[in-house]
Amino acid sequence: MQTWNWDPSLYAGSAPFYTQGRVPYPSALTTTITTALNLNGTGRLLDIGCGPGSLTLPLAPMFADVIGLDPDADMLHAAAAEATRQGIDNVQWRQLRAEDLPADLPPPTVISFAQSFHWTDRPRVAATARRMLPETGAVVHVHATTHQGIDTTEPLPHPQPPRAAITALIHRYLGTIRRAGQRTLPNGTASGEEEIYRAAGFRDPQRIELPARIVERTPEQVRASVYSLSSSAPHLFGTRLDAFDAQLRELLHQAAPAGLFSERLREIAVEIWQ
Repeated sequence: MQTWNWDPSLYAGSAPFYTQGRVPYPSALTTTITTALNLNGTGRLLDIGCGPGSLTLPLAPMFADVIGLDPDADMLHAAAAEATRQGIDNVQWRQLRAEDLPADLPPPTVISFAQSFHWTDRPRVAATARRMLPETGAVVHVHATTHQGIDTTEPLPHPQPPRAAITALIHRYLGTIRRAGQRTLPNGTASGEEEIYRAAGFRDPQRIELPARIVERTPEQVRASVYSLSSSAPHLFGTRLDAFDAQLRELLHQAAPAGLFSERLREIAVEIWQ
């Protein structure tokens, strides 16, 4: 049973930090999706929950036209600005919730969800996606964690970000129950996507994994990663934001006086449902 509903404050204030705080997807992800779907510059992509275009823009050259859909206007403004910077002109940006689909959109040939499906009414959205797609269409579901890495004992060029200490600092300001917009998610976001996709009529997904990777990050990038999260979006701190930010900056400086961190990011999994 869904016990949480989206509200407009979910990522309020996070858009300026998202691009800097989230590690970009590797080029191998675009190559993997392109090869798996035989993309050739035709067709139409609908990227649902596109945020600032993290997946939309790398995939845009593989389609004739692209629609990036997100309910957050600030995210879409950031996406449009980045598209202009990169000279990508075949994307239109639409401020819509996934639950409002199909709306007035032209039919896509591919629909993508990259770290976004869990924020939707999943059975309803999956069923709508199936109806919008042609029989030969596909849903691309990207499972990834791009805001932070995982602890590792392998030697790294630089210190790992003090993620446990950052979490403890957040808890001191916001409490231990995960925040999400105007509500909380005490049990985290829901799982079980496979059953939902199958119930909507999708069958036998192709699953591809991209290996873990080591990335280098600056303190500013790690700081931005904190504010890129719905659970620690800037608005949640209210009048205490400056105090929190000062402590966060000091924590990062103490952990890496030389100004560089290393993190091991998890593997990326791609599921293609048809």
